[in-house]
Amino acid sequence: MAKKAKRVRITLVRSPIGKKPNQVRTVRALGLRRMNQSVEKEMNDALMGMVRSVGHLVRFEEIS
Repeated sequence: MAKKAKRVRITLVRSPIGKKPNQVRTVRALGLRRMNQSVEKEMNDALMGMVRSVGHLVRFEEIS
């Protein structure tokens, strides 16, 4: 039986205004448009890399 992928909630807590262009694009690619907006996604290596690159702008939490 395949394992069920873990889900995570990512919330934008700091504005990307004035940040490096690649960080702004990463926040947009995560699906975050406004402050305090949250998205729920399935955890994978690509997503973890994106969260690490903008970790100072987002809050990351695992959900069940």
